[in-house]
Parts: sequence; C-alpha cells; structure tokens
Amino acid sequence: MNPTMLAGYVIALCVVGFVPALVRPSVATVGLAAVCAAVGLATLWRASGRMRSADASRIAELESEAARQCAERGALTEARDAAVAELQAAEERYLCALRGSQDGLWEWDIASDRVELSPRWKSMLGRDPGGTGSSPRAEWLSCVHPDDRAALEAALQAHLASCETRFDHEMRLLHQDGRVRWVLSRGTAIRRASGAPYRMVGLDTDVTRLKRMETVLDAVAHGTSGAFGERFFETLVQHFARALEVSMAFVTECADQPATRLRTLAVWADDGHQDNFEYGLSGTPCEEVVQGGRICFHPEGIGRLYPAEAGFEGYLGLPIVSSAGQVLGHLAFLHRQPLGDEVLVDSIYRIFLSRAAAEIERIRVLTQLERAAPGPDL
Repeated sequence: MNPTMLAGYVIALCVVGFVPALVRPSVATVGLAAVCAAVGLATLWRASGRMRSADASRIAELESEAARQCAERGALTEARDAAVAELQAAEERYLCALRGSQDGLWEWDIASDRVELSPRWKSMLGRDPGGTGSSPRAEWLSCVHPDDRAALEAALQAHLASCETRFDHEMRLLHQDGRVRWVLSRGTAIRRASGAPYRMVGLDTDVTRLKRMETVLDAVAHGTSGAFGERFFETLVQHFARALEVSMAFVTECADQPATRLRTLAVWADDGHQDNFEYGLSGTPCEEVVQGGRICFHPEGIGRLYPAEAGFEGYLGLPIVSSAGQVLGHLAFLHRQPLGDEVLVDSIYRIFLSRAAAEIERIRVLTQLERAAPGPDL
C-alpha cells in the first residue's frame, strides 16, 4: 500500500473513532505519530510529483528550442553556402568579362598609397605581366605622360573629395618601346559608412586607335576643306601623312583598264610634295589593292616581300571605288618603321576615299567635255 492510501485509511478510522476502541492508548499514540508521518510523506510525494512533471515539461521545451535552433543554423548554413557560391560565380563572370574586355585593372590603397596593377594593365605598356603585390603609387604615375600627370592627380583628388560615384579621365601612358598609348580610365572610390574613401578601383581602356583617328579626321577634314581637283589630292596626302606620321603617302588613278598600270595624282614624301610618276602594278603590293579591290595591310616586312619597296617596313593600301563599283585607283601609305594596327580604322578613310572617287570622276567628265567641245572657228 502506498503512503497516500495508508494515510487516507488511518485518518478515516481516526475520524469515526475506531482507533481508541481497537488499540491500547500507548499504541494509539504511536499510531497517531505514524499517521502524521504518513501524511507528511504523502505531501512530499505529491510535491515531488509536481516537480518531476514541471521538470519534464521544461526539458521538453528546451529540447524543442534546441531543435528549432538547429534547424535555423542549418538554414543559415545553406544560405551562407549559397551566397558564397553565388559570390564565386560572380567573381568568375567578372574575371571572364575583364579578360574579354582587354581592359587593365588598377587598385589604389589610399592609406598606404600603393597601387596594384593587373597583368593586362602591365602588358598594355609592354611591361612584364608577371609578379604580384602592390607598388608605390609614384611608380604607377611614372607610367603616365609627364604632361598629363598634374591633370590626373587633380582629377583623382577631385573625385575623392566629391560625392560622385564615377571617375572618368583620358590620359596618355608611356609604352616601353617609347610610343604613347591613350587610355580612358574609369573607376570609383570605395568609401566607409562615414563617406571617407579608403580604396579606389579602376579600369583603363586603350583608346589609342580612336584617338589617333580622331586626330586624323580633324586634320584631313580641315586640310581638304574647300579644295578641289589637283589641290584636293595634294592636301589629302599631305595631311594624311602628317596625321598618321608615315614616311610616304600617295594617291593614284588607273592608267588603263583592266588596270595594269597606275599614275599618281599626288605624292607626299620626306615632308614635301614630290613629282608625279607612273608605274606598273606587277610586283607591288598595290596590285592586290587595285586588282583585288580590297584593303592591303603589311605592318612590317614589306621591303622583303616586294623588293621594289626596299627601304620601307609598313604598307597600307585602300582602293578608291566609283559609285558604279569600279576601282578607279588607290590611296597608299609607306613607312620606314613598322606600322601599328591603330591605322586600321577604315571608317575614317571611307569619307575621303568617297571624296577622292568623286573628284576623279569629276575630272574625267570635265576632260571628256573638253575633248568633245568643238574647236574655235577658223
């Protein structure tokens, strides 16, 4: 019998008065003490049960909370792994785009005043693309044309001091071989929450070809403006030769059809106009231009390929085509040094080749009219 049942039984007997009648007084006294002890034990048992019940409920709550936190940690881990994977994918896409763009990356740590340059940036200037780590900013600035350094420094400081998010600046960089490369530098400052800049990152795009052709377009357009006939061809070769910085420029027309010979309409060489002459196409790079009706470009080695051009390295020839599609002649450039590919922006030449074709056709029409005109009466 458990204590609770025993206590209830004895108490009931005491209440109805059976205990004194059934036992001796001394025994009753002892029994009463036992009853009291039993009642206390029952109370303790019930309290212990309530405590055990409360502890079990608390344990269940803690287990539930632990399970919930584990689930949350699992979800956070999955989210973190997904974010890391997305970041890695974004970095890979960025690097692929950067390699495809052929732009040079630079990163300036403002606090240490050091700059880190990408391999592509170094190779743009003919420098060794190997090696890692940053270098003093002064070394980076030494690659900038001396006449452009002050403007670059002013532009950088203005960007850091402003709230603008985009930095754009054109400047000239010095190639290892002594040539000048034009670049468009675009970047942005990375700022702290306070707005103070601590890093700057930028991309340099080589725009030498566009800059060169812009110069050529301006020079030739202004030089030939208002010129016609023979004067047009003279100014055409003069300004092209100076703008492209080539040794020789000349424009021709076909002396016969089908074309086997050419006669020059204007020649510029050694910083001056030269006498016109006639020559055969065979054995010259001009044959490919006139008879093939296409651009011919030899950046170097033209003297080895065509002995008639001995003393020259680079050649560029462009056909002059009539409105009917007939090759009328060509515009050509020869240089004693190799030619860079920046001269190959044919959209610039088309403007003046069309004008040259119109002038050749106009002169031919005038010549035919003069021949057809009746002579003076005798």
